[in-house]
Amino acid sequence: MTGADRGAVGERDDGRIRVRDVVGLLLYLVVGGALLVLGVGGTRWFSRHVAPVLYDLPGGSWAVGGVLGLLSLVGWAGASSSRFESPGADGTGRPTRVARVVARGVCWAAALVPVIFLISGLRGRNCRSYEPGCAYISGTGPAVLAYVVVAGGVGWLCHRWRRARIEERRARQRERLRKLRKKGKGKSRGAR
Repeated sequence: MTGADRGAVGERDDGRIRVRDVVGLLLYLVVGGALLVLGVGGTRWFSRHVAPVLYDLPGGSWAVGGVLGLLSLVGWAGASSSRFESPGADGTGRPTRVARVVARGVCWAAALVPVIFLISGLRGRNCRSYEPGCAYISGTGPAVLAYVVVAGGVGWLCHRWRRARIEERRARQRERLRKLRKKGKGKSRGAR
């Protein structure tokens, strides 16, 4: 059998699951699960120790909530950006696949970690308030409120601004096509 009969050299597509694929999937699930559990638990521990200090800074919990809201918006903008989706060959100025995955992961973390940080300061469910891991951290309520106002308000304004720019671009394109049709240059090939 020649290379043309098999497809590309080194490529096999006989429907079997390779051991390398299974090991990769298991490694991905184990490492991903451990990072998720340690990340959420670590963020909870971190917020329980750091939040009271942050809420006592000038501006208090309102400023912390506002800054975390802006951080979430920036993370969300990066995570939903199409900039990380286009694969590029090395040397074209585009990042490699690993760099794109890492950048997208950092953006998702920036979008989600502030939410976990703020929720960790609230009183835990099904636990006694005198336990140190369950007690309400004073200042968390105003921080959550500021977070919601900033993330929701600024996010809505950015969305409206972006939609207005897209509509303006579409209107200019329609106007340009209308002028071309008026001159006779915008006709289809069949009409010529």
